[in-house]
Amino acid sequence: MALSSLSHAWLGAAPDAAGKAAKLSPLSLVLGSSGVVLAVLLLLVFASTAVWVIWLLKSAQIRRLRKAQHAFEQAAETVTTASGLIELAIQHRDSPGGRVVMELGKRHHQPSLSVDLLSSVAKRAIQDEQQRASKLMPSLSSIASASPFIGLFGTVWGIMNAFLVIGVEKSASLPVVAPAIGEALIATAVGLVAAIPATIGYNYVDTRIGDLLGELEASAEGWVDILARDPGGPSSAVPLVRSSASAGFPGA
Repeated sequence: MALSSLSHAWLGAAPDAAGKAAKLSPLSLVLGSSGVVLAVLLLLVFASTAVWVIWLLKSAQIRRLRKAQHAFEQAAETVTTASGLIELAIQHRDSPGGRVVMELGKRHHQPSLSVDLLSSVAKRAIQDEQQRASKLMPSLSSIASASPFIGLFGTVWGIMNAFLVIGVEKSASLPVVAPAIGEALIATAVGLVAAIPATIGYNYVDTRIGDLLGELEASAEGWVDILARDPGGPSSAVPLVRSSASAGFPGA
């Protein structure tokens, strides 16, 4: 009889323990979170998803730009005339270098053409390319910097709920405070899950953008020199006004 009672007691306790364990699982804590903490968790999940989407989009964009830029630079290695360079740029208008040369070509027939003027136009065109390549980067940076604080806010709110539960239940036992503390800690964890990939992704993409712009600035020196040596093309009678201060590409 005693053995049977112990067996029934153990069998009854096992489902209760399993039920409590299931109730305190991370998923159940998330789904059972209070309104504010749940809103924080949903916001962080959305931010974490956005990080990976932005990272993939930017990586694909930079890879495409670098491929187009390298193709244009290889084709431009054998070009020695302004008209040939401009025609090549039109054919490679999808590349950053092609767009820079096309901007330079708009000023090519301008009277009193100077190296300083072409360099300024090239710098402005490169700035446009930087803005184009840097789209969505502020969003990635904002997620990286704000996510830990958003998660911390959820943690603070969850701990406050834990103290309120203690006050209502008049008990600080683990079964009483565990759910509130659990959802509070999950908010911190999800905040880090969003922030860490965002920081790594931002640094990775920003480095590749910097490499692309560095190559573009270096190549722009040669393009400016080609256009400066052949102002207005073969039919132009406008002399080149070369400034003594323009020995190189300013700001490159």
